[in-house]
Amino acid sequence: MEGTTGDSEQKISIPEDLAIKEPLCSKDRNGDSNWMVIFSTAVAVWGSFVFGVAVGFSSPTQAQIREDLNLSVGEFSVFGSIVTLGALVGAVASGRITDLLGRKGAMRSSAIVCIIGWLTIYFSKGPISLDTGRICTGYGVGVFSYVVPVFIAEIAPKTLRGALATLNQLFIVIGLSMTYIIGTFITWRMLVLTGLIPCIILLMGLIFIPESPRWLTKVGRQNEFENSLRKLRGKDADVTEEATEILEYIATIDSLPKARIQDAFHRQYIRPVTVGVGLMFFQQAGGINGIIFYASETFKSAGFASGSLGTILMGCFQVPLTILAAVLMDRSGRRPLLMISASGLFLGSFITAMSFFLKSHGIYPELSPGLALTGILVYIGSFSIGMGAIPWVIMSEIFPINMKGIGGSLVTIMNWFGSWAVSYSFNYLMSWNSYGTFFIYSSLCALALVFIYKVVPETKGRTLEEIQASMKPTSLK
Repeated sequence: MEGTTGDSEQKISIPEDLAIKEPLCSKDRNGDSNWMVIFSTAVAVWGSFVFGVAVGFSSPTQAQIREDLNLSVGEFSVFGSIVTLGALVGAVASGRITDLLGRKGAMRSSAIVCIIGWLTIYFSKGPISLDTGRICTGYGVGVFSYVVPVFIAEIAPKTLRGALATLNQLFIVIGLSMTYIIGTFITWRMLVLTGLIPCIILLMGLIFIPESPRWLTKVGRQNEFENSLRKLRGKDADVTEEATEILEYIATIDSLPKARIQDAFHRQYIRPVTVGVGLMFFQQAGGINGIIFYASETFKSAGFASGSLGTILMGCFQVPLTILAAVLMDRSGRRPLLMISASGLFLGSFITAMSFFLKSHGIYPELSPGLALTGILVYIGSFSIGMGAIPWVIMSEIFPINMKGIGGSLVTIMNWFGSWAVSYSFNYLMSWNSYGTFFIYSSLCALALVFIYKVVPETKGRTLEEIQASMKPTSLK
């Protein structure tokens, strides 16, 4: 059987054993049912919830853990930041694990590692076991940060892909915000259960959802591919056209040599690598993890009597705006939201910088706390509506399936390395010059706006195959 790719008039031959020999259901696409896609997404994003809990866990528990386990400031600082190093290791392994075990297998193994990590933290009596558990949860989170958006992108129809993929960021935010709030009322060991419970829910839910059809056909499991696609699109949906398009694209990819790390920098793939890595660089370089990890102390530095109120407001502010981003994703498009988000990040950083500038120079010092709160809420709201979720959505869309593992790992490594660099340097920068720190962040957010305008493509309303074909250099199309 032959067909055309989305980017060329050239005919692509599909191997006989992969060809669709008869229509996959006879009814038209109006009979589609998306309930299994929605259910599968709802299962997968529990991994994102674990992500949020793991990142937020150290903030409300610092005093309790230091007192219970007699930790020094330095020992707790290692515990707080080491999650990003564990996540970096998970990010390095994420692409290969996801390609080898499948999307479900990667989520299952990560949930098990996270459970081991949370239990190790729960039963800890000293810093060594505490840090070991933290590294395990970080490793699991590093894999989740890659596989969850990839799985959602591969199972979702193009009309829902953006909104559903945004649920990844929404559940990270919910996990983070819930940890901030609940952690002020319960013991740190009880808070560990908020990380254990979603892991267990995820493991149970994976039993009932299908594997990614794109991964199944990539590894040659044709019968399972057809069953998975039918299950996702509904029993009355005619998926012949979609199945043929996927098979044609996989046949094209299979004709290429097996991907190696150096292939990511080949001219054929340099644009998706540039877009993915660039977005993750600017997502982190704007200072988000410095603000999230040390929000309470930042508010105190700006003149607040207590940092907890600002932190709780910050957590609550993220959730509705992330929901708004999910609603707008497939209506307004990715690029407009990213540009609005980057503009807001610039404005929020600049307002925060001005609050510290006024305080440092004794100019209207009574305005400093209000300006700091306004600037940080503008920053957090802007991050939630675009730069938080959309880089992960675009990352899951732009890489062809033969490069998803390597390309996705590079992007995720950049994310976690940037997270570590910002969270490690933030306190040093604030000690050096508080307003200078936020002026640096605002400058980087302005550069992000230029990068988005010049480099990042719009992916709304296009199939994955169409997006990936459009990313090739013109001479290779």
